[in-house]
Amino acid sequence: MRRGLREIARAVRLITAFIVGVIVIGILLVLLEANRGNELVDLILDVGEFFVEPFDNIFKLDSRKRNVFVNWGIGALIYALIGALIIRVLARR
Repeated sequence: MRRGLREIARAVRLITAFIVGVIVIGILLVLLEANRGNELVDLILDVGEFFVEPFDNIFKLDSRKRNVFVNWGIGALIYALIGALIIRVLARR
């Protein structure tokens, strides 16, 4: 049973790292004004937008860069905290 929980914790860690990583890379792509016409850039931003949709426009700032930095940053932080909490709970069992 303990081994199964460790495997689930490992999966949660990987999923959390993927989500947070995509969001952070998306933030960097927007801040650096990456070419949205590039398929890879477009894919990363689309996936990032999917994950941060609940955090979209928490703060309405005066520029897209600031909006993405703050709102997506909040999203990345929340995902990281929730993932860490789940991993911690699984590790205690």
